Amino acid sequence: MIRASLTSVALLILLGAGDLGAADAPATRPAGPTLVPVPEAMRKDVPPPRTRAEVAALIGEAPKPDKLRDVHIVLVAGPKDHGPGEHDYPAWQKAWQTLLSQAPRTKVTTAWEKPTADDLKSADALILFKHTAWPKEMNADVAAFLDRGGGVMLLHFAVDCFANPQGGEQFLGLYWGPGAKYRHGWLDLEFTKPADGRDEPLLRGLAGRKLRFHDESYWRLTGSPASIETLAGAMEDDGDGRMIRVPLVWNRRVGKGRVHVNILGHYNWTFNDPAFRVVALRGIAWTAGEPIDRFNDLVGVDVTFRE
Repeated sequence: MIRASLTSVALLILLGAGDLGAADAPATRPAGPTLVPVPEAMRKDVPPPRTRAEVAALIGEAPKPDKLRDVHIVLVAGPKDHGPGEHDYPAWQKAWQTLLSQAPRTKVTTAWEKPTADDLKSADALILFKHTAWPKEMNADVAAFLDRGGGVMLLHFAVDCFANPQGGEQFLGLYWGPGAKYRHGWLDLEFTKPADGRDEPLLRGLAGRKLRFHDESYWRLTGSPASIETLAGAMEDDGDGRMIRVPLVWNRRVGKGRVHVNILGHYNWTFNDPAFRVVALRGIAWTAGEPIDRFNDLVGVDVTFRE
């Protein structure tokens, strides 16, 4: 494995990926094939674009593996359940199939509502962005998938296990259940090292940082915070005026498998944010059992940066 410096790897990734020379903001730039479209009426609210230097610093000194193995990723979506530009699971599935398919030796297929029996046999990672994770009758199949070393990543409302609390407890650790709270708006996602102080590769360039997103947070989730490895969280009001730090990104080991949760993803524009892509693409790589930098080349594809 060969290491290279920030300027020779991270900046080259950003400068070489997609149309990065445009000066116009995402609010006026038409959606490319890998961008999740933002309705015209919402474009005035799109968060300001990141700088190349900011995103390159997050990528940091990225090692390049000598060899890649074939990886199969299944993107699982479902019907939209919110207004325009929100919870657009089908649009995400289409855009991110295009995005991830640009990575070498990466097979990307799609499933609707739940993975198929063939998906559970062949996939390295299931990426779920939909309302609810899976029906309770699939718990045994998901357990077998994880037990053979597969991985599951859940984005935003996929953590709703109100109708399947057994699955939420067994696989996610924390999940949307009775009493859960939410808030739309700006949040500062703060990344912290694991409690035991070890270096978590997924947090390289992120630990100790705060990244601001305009999205939606969930808290008062059901389950045990002690059962997850929190990677990032944000401050929210617990209801009595007391601000608490709530987990928004976490990992969990289940048998031989891996479960990764990222609560962000309410608005379409979040998926077009290169800082979010750094976090989410690392999550996908970790979920698939791959080095976290496997998908770095996709961070800047079709993205507009602020000079």
